[in-house]
Amino acid sequence: MKGRAVLRDDKKRSDSPELRFKYLTRFQKLLRRPQAQEALEILRIYGRNCIPVPRRTERHYWSVSCLPSTSDKPLIRVNASWMELFTLYADAESIRARFIVHLSHFTTDRSSAQGHVDESFLERCVALPEDVGYFFPRGDDIFSIKIRGPASIRKFLATARILRAIRAFNLTHMNRGRNAYQGSHCYSLADRMLD
Repeated sequence: MKGRAVLRDDKKRSDSPELRFKYLTRFQKLLRRPQAQEALEILRIYGRNCIPVPRRTERHYWSVSCLPSTSDKPLIRVNASWMELFTLYADAESIRARFIVHLSHFTTDRSSAQGHVDESFLERCVALPEDVGYFFPRGDDIFSIKIRGPASIRKFLATARILRAIRAFNLTHMNRGRNAYQGSHCYSLADRMLD
């Protein structure tokens, strides 16, 4: 959880030519977006630091979707089990991110009390205080953090306490069983994420 242990991963990844071909057009469309390179770099950072043994667990325990056809129109979404973990959106010519985590990792007293969010900590984890926001999705101990701008997203993903919280949430949902979103896994996007 602290990132000190290096877990043994597979060097070779599984592949599905059918899925690779199915989402190739969406991936090429993403590459034409002005936010593409920034989004891919952030995704690479997320994949390297937040998904345990990513090659061994790819598709079966987590997946990445390219331009998923949901009402909020994301560029990229990472899922595990039945849960969204991480999403990148276009924000004019830039990007913004949404992280789903356990609320108790972000309160002043480690409780699940919504009124105890450690806002000053969140503001210190981004480039500008106005780049961070949050809301409470349905469910116990669930917290959604919104970060605007690549500089703030990078700073957020470079904070040890944040990484521990993200890893804990991701592992919780990867341990709940097989990924329900295997059929929307974009191998071309995962190639960039895991290279």
